[in-house]
Amino acid sequence: MRILLIAPQPFYQERGTPIAVDLLLRVLSARGDEVHVATFHEGAPVNYPGVTLHRIAPPPLARGVPPGFSAKKLICDAALFFLVNRLVREVRPQLIHAVEESVFLARRLWRRSGLPYVYDMDSSLARQLVESQPVLRGFGKFFQGMEARACREATHVVPVCDALAAIARAAGARRVTLLRDVSLLDRASGEPVADLRTELKLAGPLFLYVGNLETYQGVALLLEGWAHAVRQRPVMSLVFVGGTAEQAELYRRRATALGVAASAHFVGPRPVGALAGLLAQADVLVSPRTRGNNTPMKIYSYLEAGKALLATDLPTHTQVLTPAVARLAAAEPVAFGAAIAELAGDAALRARLGAAARAEAQAKYSFEVFRATVHGLYDELEQHVKGMGAC
Repeated sequence: MRILLIAPQPFYQERGTPIAVDLLLRVLSARGDEVHVATFHEGAPVNYPGVTLHRIAPPPLARGVPPGFSAKKLICDAALFFLVNRLVREVRPQLIHAVEESVFLARRLWRRSGLPYVYDMDSSLARQLVESQPVLRGFGKFFQGMEARACREATHVVPVCDALAAIARAAGARRVTLLRDVSLLDRASGEPVADLRTELKLAGPLFLYVGNLETYQGVALLLEGWAHAVRQRPVMSLVFVGGTAEQAELYRRRATALGVAASAHFVGPRPVGALAGLLAQADVLVSPRTRGNNTPMKIYSYLEAGKALLATDLPTHTQVLTPAVARLAAAEPVAFGAAIAELAGDAALRARLGAAARAEAQAKYSFEVFRATVHGLYDELEQHVKGMGAC
């Protein structure tokens, strides 16, 4: 098929949604589809057979587009609107694959010309806007209505987790295919990975967090829980991989205020190719996320790493994680700190959870499972397009 994929992010960058788009493009390219990708001006060049990248012209005041909602992203989305309209005329796609907020542009094109679209639902846009911008809370029902209409009118909705699938079905989506993210440990670069224990002079069990340092990730909760835990287990180490220099400095100051700066270390971002080597060094992998309903992509790599996993007991995690494969704790400092101390002092528990996690990942969350799901989805979409007489 001839597909127009709209990716309203910098592409390619080593962060959540762009990584998911890369996984999808790898499968569609191997499947033999002709794919045109409309995306932002920023991002590393990437090449796939049969795939052409089309970028917006660099807009003024939109350098360094961050994750999530921002004025810079709005500026880029406006530029993407004009690029997509031009590509529809020039490329004449048979299907639009719309990622995140680009679904509203795809819906507009469907209403105007009948061009079918797939809604790639990586998050609940309505919920994300209200949570990240308190000033918009009064518009919550309006945003929910927009999201529901986008789900109902899509040829197919493709959510990344069960919570989003439930939202799509409740909205009246015609077809829903759950397409979970997968582990990224197969992307090892072969380059040497720094030994964190030696580099940082760490002692005791090593707790490792990997990801951005946005507030919804629960970094503050983790630091506060850590402060409770070190009173019981003073010889432990906590390392954060990821985030901007400004975010890391903010949390360093928080760690100092809590009295745990000596055992909490921020090392900045590392490439995805180093992920396997970093996770292998940990005793416990941590995901303290406090907001959102989509499962963090890192969870799948955490599981495959075969290490004990500690996470908040919120739906963002519990739709994938169970007590059989992870230590789940309430999203409040005392309970989270108690779970940290428990794992630090129980090597047998860590080993049992790690072995169960790896088995779970291999059975359910491999790239082979992802590829088979995409093939099944696109076989069905191709039949739909043929039925419209568009092939």
